[in-house]
Amino acid sequence: MSESSYTLPPLEWVRAFEATARLGSFTAAAQETGLTQPAVSQRIANLEKHLGAQLFIRQPRTIALTVEGETWLPHVQRALSGLSDSSEMLFASGRSRLTLSASQSVIAMWLAPRMSQLCDATNAEFSIQSYTLGGQEATTDNTVQIRYGADDWSHDYQIPLFKEQLAPVGAPHLVAAGWEQLPRIGCTGPRPDWDHYAARFGIPLTPIPQIRMDTMNGAVAAARAGQGVALASLPLCASELTDGSLVQLGGDIYDHNETYWLVATRSAIGRRQWQALCDVLTAP
Repeated sequence: MSESSYTLPPLEWVRAFEATARLGSFTAAAQETGLTQPAVSQRIANLEKHLGAQLFIRQPRTIALTVEGETWLPHVQRALSGLSDSSEMLFASGRSRLTLSASQSVIAMWLAPRMSQLCDATNAEFSIQSYTLGGQEATTDNTVQIRYGADDWSHDYQIPLFKEQLAPVGAPHLVAAGWEQLPRIGCTGPRPDWDHYAARFGIPLTPIPQIRMDTMNGAVAAARAGQGVALASLPLCASELTDGSLVQLGGDIYDHNETYWLVATRSAIGRRQWQALCDVLTAP
């Protein structure tokens, strides 16, 4: 290896290598970086000469990474990602407007009480979009999203809002013993319902809910109005439990392995604003 290989190569050569390796094409890398295809090819040739190693196997219609190129690529990507993140954290002002998509329940019970904090922490205006039941798939677009599920998201940024716990709740006058026989309020959605709770803790499957809501917010509102007992997300209805408009009935809590996740791509939000968003939305 030549003596010059111990000095860092120019960043533009490294960026040309990373884009070409990731996209699998000099032409695609040129389009992404705003260069011509010959310019990208020349920068990679200069990089290979500087390193004293061949990074690509060039064939008439395709290119492929050599063993050296494949080995170096993840190190390059981590370094560029770290440089991008640190630059953004220290110097970027962030987006002036952020779009956040969530269920109606999360908007009403988790976001609304925190909106002023979100605006202050991120220094941004927010456009809040609700999705309907069945439209909860998490997309990789320019929207910050809150979705229910496990830790299997494909997004650049992801963090759970809270640990999901479910328990029966009702109006204070329903605290009396024997709540299991009171009317039950069902809730359609991704989380466990009364049949799961009954199987877990050995309570009767009856009475079958005569009222079924399509949102947790609706189920909790019905329970608060004294219409029956709802199997509620304790973190989501924490304020009602604190102010006494709802009480937990019984001592059994269903710990669920899924919960609401805050997810986003790098195109939707920057690192600094993401961290500010997380600090507000994951606080109890």
